[in-house]
Amino acid sequence: MKITCTGRKVNLKDAFIQRVETKLAKLDKFFSDSAEANVTVTVEKDWQTVEVTVKDKGFTSRAEKSADRMEDAFDAAVDLLTRRIVKNRKRLENRVYQPAVEEFALAAHEVEPEEAYSIIREKRFSCKPSTVDEAILEMNMLGHTFFLFRDADTDEIHAVYRRKDGSYGVLIPER
Repeated sequence: MKITCTGRKVNLKDAFIQRVETKLAKLDKFFSDSAEANVTVTVEKDWQTVEVTVKDKGFTSRAEKSADRMEDAFDAAVDLLTRRIVKNRKRLENRVYQPAVEEFALAAHEVEPEEAYSIIREKRFSCKPSTVDEAILEMNMLGHTFFLFRDADTDEIHAVYRRKDGSYGVLIPER
């Protein structure tokens, strides 16, 4: 697995990078050799957030945790990522290495039973053409955290969303 470490507002120490490589090496058994892992550490005042993203065979798995120390946040993020892979092992059977998942599940003894997806509501709505600013305005007027709209310029479906820090993002699908 190819590992990339990035520090935002912080310089990462060699000891932390070594810890990342050691911990993520344990996840190699779930992914192919062409997998790519990105670890991003963001420092905000006294709080440190670590985001771990692993991409393999068109599949992306992501975990983000915050703590006082980046090492603690990283450990929690890797644990969350591993639990998600094991919990969804049946749905992921063609994407991750199954024997490794089963072996880990037996060793952990604390695997939650896999739950079925239950759709409790289906909602249909018109998707009128608008700009990003208009979509953000409508999202805020509705009190939602995301809003689906048809871009007025490209006529493609996009989504705007409110981020944790109060800023906004736009999701644009690739062809």
